[in-house]
Amino acid sequence: MRARSSVILLFFFLYLFMSCAFAGKKKQYKPCKHLVLYFHDIIYNGKNAENATAAIVGAPQGANLTKLADQFHFGNVVVFDDPITLDNNLHSKPVGYTFVLNSTDYQGTLNFMGADPIMQKMRDISVVSGTGDFFMHRGVATIMTDAFEGEVYFRLRVDINLYECW
Repeated sequence: MRARSSVILLFFFLYLFMSCAFAGKKKQYKPCKHLVLYFHDIIYNGKNAENATAAIVGAPQGANLTKLADQFHFGNVVVFDDPITLDNNLHSKPVGYTFVLNSTDYQGTLNFMGADPIMQKMRDISVVSGTGDFFMHRGVATIMTDAFEGEVYFRLRVDINLYECW
């Protein structure tokens, strides 16, 4: 019995030593995949149906589906089918739409979760999963408003760092 308690005590001190020795060190993560994409959005305003890539399908202000809600745009439900390009030119060949990528480099979808306060120049949202080449990937997408033209067109630069790749 005495030998058993000595072994348990030895393991306890070993555990205590190891946890203290590595407590102050942070692991530096490097992304396993890095992408920079441009997301082009043209919101339907009642006059641009042929060019619109997004439409408001639910709105708090009397169901006005052609104008974003005032101030913080709270309550808007918008459906997107926006072209994604490798550069900031809207007329460049799309590599996908609304983060469904279909190019020679990547095939699949990326799923994002989090708030996107568009009036902030730079913000981070979580990449929580994906399909195809992005199956079960996780990481962070840094979104920067690259261009903003009223409430009809905006372009986002999306810098995606994936830290967990399967």
